[in-house]
Amino acid sequence: MNWLKTLFPRKRRSERIEVRRIPRAEHPISRSQFTQATLRTLYGLKDAGYQAYVVGGGVRDLLAGETPKDFDIATDAHPEDVKRIFRSCRLIGRRFVICHVRWGGEVVEVTTFRGVITDEHERDETGRILADNEYGTLETDAFRRDFTVNALYYDIRDYAIVDFAGGLHDMQARLIRLIGDPELRYREDPVRMLRAVRIANKLSFEIEKDTAAPIPKLAGLLREIPPARLFDEVIKLLQSREAVANLEGLHRYGLLKQILPVTDSAMGDARYGEFLRQALVNTAERLANDQTVSPAFLYAALLWPGVVREYQRLLQAEGQHPNDAISQASERVLARTLSTIMIPKRFSLPMREIWALQPRLEQTRGGRAKRLLTHPRFRAAYDFLLLRAACGEVPQALADGWTQAQTGELAAPEPDDAADGDEGVAPPARRKRRRRGGRRRRPGAPAPTPAQ
Repeated sequence: MNWLKTLFPRKRRSERIEVRRIPRAEHPISRSQFTQATLRTLYGLKDAGYQAYVVGGGVRDLLAGETPKDFDIATDAHPEDVKRIFRSCRLIGRRFVICHVRWGGEVVEVTTFRGVITDEHERDETGRILADNEYGTLETDAFRRDFTVNALYYDIRDYAIVDFAGGLHDMQARLIRLIGDPELRYREDPVRMLRAVRIANKLSFEIEKDTAAPIPKLAGLLREIPPARLFDEVIKLLQSREAVANLEGLHRYGLLKQILPVTDSAMGDARYGEFLRQALVNTAERLANDQTVSPAFLYAALLWPGVVREYQRLLQAEGQHPNDAISQASERVLARTLSTIMIPKRFSLPMREIWALQPRLEQTRGGRAKRLLTHPRFRAAYDFLLLRAACGEVPQALADGWTQAQTGELAAPEPDDAADGDEGVAPPARRKRRRRGGRRRRPGAPAPTPAQ
């Protein structure tokens, strides 16, 4: 971002910010960095006589030298106009209508310039805006954006960057700053507190002190957010390269306690705090290697400290069988979690299977071990066992035994053997059980005479 220094060599943030238009020759963004779907949408709107700008995270990330995941477009065309221009357009949302324009497998999000917030906007008792379909101009839209670094616009007409809110200054200062009064803006949409943490860590920026100050006090507002929306936000935060920093930031600001209280309480425990960090480090490594990461495994790790605590209580206090105890513990922790954050069944069911296999991986004997190796969820459960061994919850020898068992060289480990370091010793062969009832009677043969 050295190019910023030439634009603002001595400018201080306290000075009055004026609208700036940075011509193409003075900034590093090229049209070649946009996807074909983004360009087709931009030119489709422009050719129809409308303004069209790339805005938000796409512009921000390109200026910071990052590769954006997608590009959002802002326009003065109303949703029905966008739908008329693009036959593949689909309108979604009630609080604020958004246009999804599909080009093959890619979807481009298009929003109409938002208007000024007034007292007439419908709000709930916490201050959150419930309906927001008032349209405005490019300038009003800029001041409706959350952070200054997200209020930078790329104009397809002359390829200039337009800055209304001082976002370029804050890019240079490496600051995440809310536009307007921080407390009011958080009340309008509490999810902005989560975004502040995520964007700051993604770009290695700091959250500006006035922007950070109200977060601990207002963290409880997250409980007013629909659980489905929180699920998506947590995935963005913790299924990323900056997952560990995000988790620690959420904990530090009191946000984690509101959305995942089970996870938050584990952060102060040396063993399970390390378990969570290692799970997120592994996630980041898989993403760096372009490997898939399942939300089911991620959430299984996040909630495991609560599950294992309840599981051990049921074993010790109520003397339940391990399989029954892990099932009941899973149910209870999931029920508490679903009151604050939604976890779809396509993820919660695999989570429960991963948890259910943990006692079986510890207690299996004989032929059951071979059957476990063929279980469809074995690999995920085995990876989970490795995490538990890394933080000292189970013996490393147990995990090593299961690693060797997969090569076919050794039998799966037994708990007693693993404790003695003999995890590779196969159990004695089981005697065949004698079939009861004697030989089967052939069809049509007379029945035997009962003994007197």
